[in-house]
Amino acid sequence: MQPDTKCVHAGYTPGNGEPRNIPIIQSTTFRYESGEAMGALFDLEAEGYFYTRLQNPTNDRVAAKIAALEGGTAAMLTASGQAANFYAVFNIASCGDHVIASSAIYGGTFNLFAVTMARMGIQFTFVDPDCSPAELEAAFRPNTKAVFGESIANPALTVLDFDKFAAAAHAHGVPLIVDNTFPTPIHCRPFEYGADIVTHSTTKYMDGHANAVGGAIVDSGKFDWTKYPDKFPGLCTPDESYHGVTYTQRFGLAGAYITKATAQLMRDFGSIPSPQNAYYLNIGLETLGLRMEKHCSNAQAVAKFLAAHPKVAWVRYPGLEGDPYHALAEKYMPQGTCGVISFGVKGGRAAAQTFMAGLKLASIATHVADAKTCVLHPASTTHRQMSDQQLEAAGVSPDLVRLSVGIEDPADLIEDVEQALAQV
Repeated sequence: MQPDTKCVHAGYTPGNGEPRNIPIIQSTTFRYESGEAMGALFDLEAEGYFYTRLQNPTNDRVAAKIAALEGGTAAMLTASGQAANFYAVFNIASCGDHVIASSAIYGGTFNLFAVTMARMGIQFTFVDPDCSPAELEAAFRPNTKAVFGESIANPALTVLDFDKFAAAAHAHGVPLIVDNTFPTPIHCRPFEYGADIVTHSTTKYMDGHANAVGGAIVDSGKFDWTKYPDKFPGLCTPDESYHGVTYTQRFGLAGAYITKATAQLMRDFGSIPSPQNAYYLNIGLETLGLRMEKHCSNAQAVAKFLAAHPKVAWVRYPGLEGDPYHALAEKYMPQGTCGVISFGVKGGRAAAQTFMAGLKLASIATHVADAKTCVLHPASTTHRQMSDQQLEAAGVSPDLVRLSVGIEDPADLIEDVEQALAQV
């Protein structure tokens, strides 16, 4: 099936007389006729459900749809994109380990890595996404367990060079983890360019309507953990906290990573989405292909307008031919990128604030990538905890305005932007 068809049909095939839509199984628990039957579930020897904190049929069907869209072998939903990124890394890295990450990532993810996970004993080295292969090579250590980046960085809009980062990661026997939230699998399929694990904040384009917070992790099933048993003991040696199961032996490369994340991390941290939120997510997924086309065409029109406006200092949008990441976008995302534009208003931070206050159609909101246009000043909000040096490394200048272009008529959006700039 093509991506648009997968958006509608993947993950769930109703039987005769069954509901056409994925049903909401809003239940915490599931009944069994014997303790032995339930015990087999706890031993991971049988398939089924016993407690929604670990798995739920509604959630699993939606996760299967996302896995199909990305071309992965297994997936899981989480309660937020932040939880997805945490689980994706923590599933293979623990106290005393090291991870390499692009410096141009979402501010919340940067803080998760640089502060919270650092307190857990995991060290992170942040590298410029435009670093040379030699500079990237120099960041690796004997205890490096993963490399992390965003396919399109939020809000710097740098495009990750998959070939460069995947080659370096695999040369050192570690997976490349990619947050694919902005382009979605409609416009970018990281597994085709060497990524091994993909994460999403499904709160954004996948949901598409700002109805439900959520996240997802997808495994390509291609990374061979068994080649490096000393590097990934959690996957290659018995898990004494779960009846001595060895995940790679029991579930193979296609299922080991996600099963471990479910049996260990979801069991202990419990950041499961509600089945109701998974249902909302599926509604959004059904129109993802249609919406991404509209988001991108609208953003292209608005970006061209901004680039020609005398009060705009600079514009970053990979779809523009003059953008420094246009060539990488053409290589990895030939059908389009996303609906987010970053730009600077002449006059700096104060001018940016004046511009945003003058908007009538677009909302100032701590959100991005939904049907309604919204705008934010990251240096004052999502990235305000970062130092000036960290902001510079993340590609967030003091004058940067992040404009998330919705699916309204582009003429109305341009008129709103034009009248707001006139007030600066």
